[in-house]
Amino acid sequence: MSDPIAVFILIGGFAFLMALKVPVAFALALSAFASAFYFGDGTRLFPIVVQRLVSGIRPFNFMAIPFFIIAGNLMGQGGIGKRMIDLADALVGRVRGGLAMVNVLSSKFFGTVSGSVVADTSALGTIMIPMMEKQGYDKEFATANTVTSSIVGLLIPPSHNMIIFAMAAGGGVSIAALFLAGIMPALVLGVGLMIVSYIIAVKKNYPKGEKYTLWQTLKLFFDSFWGLLTIVIIVGGITSGYFTATEASVIAVIYAFIVTFFVYREIPLRQFWPIMKKSIRTVAMVMAIIAASQAFGYMMTILRVPDMATNAILTLSENPFVILLLINVILLVLGLVMDMAPMILITTPILLPVATQVAGMHPVQFGIVLLLNLGISLITPPVGTVLFVGCSIGRTTIEAVIKPLLPYYFVMILVLLLITYIPAISMWLPGVLLS
Repeated sequence: MSDPIAVFILIGGFAFLMALKVPVAFALALSAFASAFYFGDGTRLFPIVVQRLVSGIRPFNFMAIPFFIIAGNLMGQGGIGKRMIDLADALVGRVRGGLAMVNVLSSKFFGTVSGSVVADTSALGTIMIPMMEKQGYDKEFATANTVTSSIVGLLIPPSHNMIIFAMAAGGGVSIAALFLAGIMPALVLGVGLMIVSYIIAVKKNYPKGEKYTLWQTLKLFFDSFWGLLTIVIIVGGITSGYFTATEASVIAVIYAFIVTFFVYREIPLRQFWPIMKKSIRTVAMVMAIIAASQAFGYMMTILRVPDMATNAILTLSENPFVILLLINVILLVLGLVMDMAPMILITTPILLPVATQVAGMHPVQFGIVLLLNLGISLITPPVGTVLFVGCSIGRTTIEAVIKPLLPYYFVMILVLLLITYIPAISMWLPGVLLS
């Protein structure tokens, strides 16, 4: 049974704590406990909420998250980024504005090894933004191009955010299907961003890149082969049934360790521990948010917040087309003030039933729509984590970058609508390979 005051304490308390800049994990946990104290007449619900905190990170599939983070950090710092950029330059760099297209294509390649938008922006941005400035690109455009390109990597497997969504959806969503479902939308989004980059480059007369011979291109391909092989090992192994997502993450760490320290050998073995410390900090943050969100999600369930959200949306419209549009608007607006991981964990239990049961959307398709929505929010103020990182690397301000971002926003929203209303874009590949 729902209690409006308990719901207000839960949702309002969380919003208030976030406004005070309390860490997300603490804000989730404290608002859950406060709501449980009121609704449970004291401490009656406390043991259950604590149990949810602990059990929230016990599922076996969650072990894939730390391993994929470690693998991404290993390969991200082991010379993969530079090789990806060189290969992308050989493939598309020769046209006008080619370096901007290289940025987009590099993000596709790098997404297969990092699985993180921030890592993509940090690793590629430090190389691409100065390189683009040196060739005559405006630094504001270079920054806008870099941060939007990194969103493509969000949809490329392996993505620990896809694993978080699968768990938030109740464990009934196939991680393999999610990995495959992100590939086609990533290609569509990448092509759209490259077209915009080309149009802007022609308008501003940005330079062409150098031409590569076939032999040079093949040499660069083989040089980056070990990095590109990552997606074949991970996605191929999972979809063929040779190993689970968790087993794939462990194999990815072993593979990344070998490639980084014994194949490319651009960093010494003594760098392994600093990379591990960085990974552990990231893992601790993500797991704390997941644990707290489970307690928060439990209180949402017993207070029937998902049912309230469904009824509220249905009072506005019962048309599936309109409902899906409303879901996108809600996700985009909420994403402006919250980071990705807590947004996935909080909104999935609320909006997934509406999307699947009322609008008829497949849970896997909803996952891709959710990730792209939140990816757009990552490069949009006021939170815009990736936008802040990109501006810091590009030594510019958010205000200066907003104008060159506008055409990219248009393309990303257009692609978001396409994958929302055309299920085949995301569902065709899983249907072919997993049927």
